[in-house]
Amino acid sequence: MSNAVGPGDLVLCVNAAPNHLTGEPVPLVAGETYTVGAVFDFACPCGRSDALLDIGIDFAWCQSRFRLLPKPKFRAEPTARRISAPKETV
Repeated sequence: MSNAVGPGDLVLCVNAAPNHLTGEPVPLVAGETYTVGAVFDFACPCGRSDALLDIGIDFAWCQSRFRLLPKPKFRAEPTARRISAPKETV
């Protein structure tokens, strides 16, 4: 996944289990989306991934905790909308 993920991408947390090494609870919430700030090509000590993701919470997290979300599709909206006003009667 590290090749597909880049800064600004949205990822979904799918694993909020305790820290792989220390067993301490993590501040992540399963089902929450996070924005990737940076991708560090560094093998996680757990051996599950080849990169760590910086999402702005603590330092960096194993990418195996996240799934990449698809980029939103651009929808062009008209710049000016007509507003219909009721006609005045005399």
